[in-house]
Amino acid sequence: MNQKRLPIGKVAKIIGVTIQTLRRWDGTGKLKSFRPTAGSHRYYREEDIETFMNSDLVSIAEKWVKNEHPSNPKADFYCQTRDIFEGRLTKIEKDLVRINISMNLISLLVAITGEIGNNSFDHNLGVWPDIAGIFFGYDFKKKTIVLADRGQGILKTLKRVKPNLKNDKEALKTAFTEIITARAPEERGNGLKFVKNIVIDNPLTLFFQSGDAKLILKQNEKNIKIQKTPFGFHGCLAILNF
Repeated sequence: MNQKRLPIGKVAKIIGVTIQTLRRWDGTGKLKSFRPTAGSHRYYREEDIETFMNSDLVSIAEKWVKNEHPSNPKADFYCQTRDIFEGRLTKIEKDLVRINISMNLISLLVAITGEIGNNSFDHNLGVWPDIAGIFFGYDFKKKTIVLADRGQGILKTLKRVKPNLKNDKEALKTAFTEIITARAPEERGNGLKFVKNIVIDNPLTLFFQSGDAKLILKQNEKNIKIQKTPFGFHGCLAILNF
């Protein structure tokens, strides 16, 4: 039976990534394409895309946070209130104990996850643009934790105290590098600065995007490089690998 095939441009829109990302994934084997004839364009089998979208945690989060038509995430990933998030944060700590990593790293992962998730609730309390709450999921086989929100985003949040911020890149840099004295100090440090310090001092990698700006933090990399992305969205997406 013939399987429906999808061109690479359409697949990029379905998943919410760039064509360049799909080509990179094809090369690494993360999501393989095929060519009907030698030298033809890349295509994807529809059933392969459906399987990928239902199994890849990062893609599920990306599709949700970038979708123009808001809807609640699947129940397994949806923390509508802070109480639900805190309960699942306790669960991830118990689940992490069952895998072969140090207690110190477990404590740091829980602290970072808690900081990012609680930031979403703190900064969007009563002003969620569409879907209240956050996406929170984890895949221990891939050693990945994912958080996302469809909130106002870093720029709109920080412009309350730094109205001269011009764009998402400036806002993201400020959030990760500057202590803003006009804001009440966060409990465990200074928000995303705390997260940055933990990541660069430990075997961790963090991808963070807000609006049309993204950064990747890695161990021992103290110089933050922030890039503009072709696809922006309101809210934030954080992918933590350990």
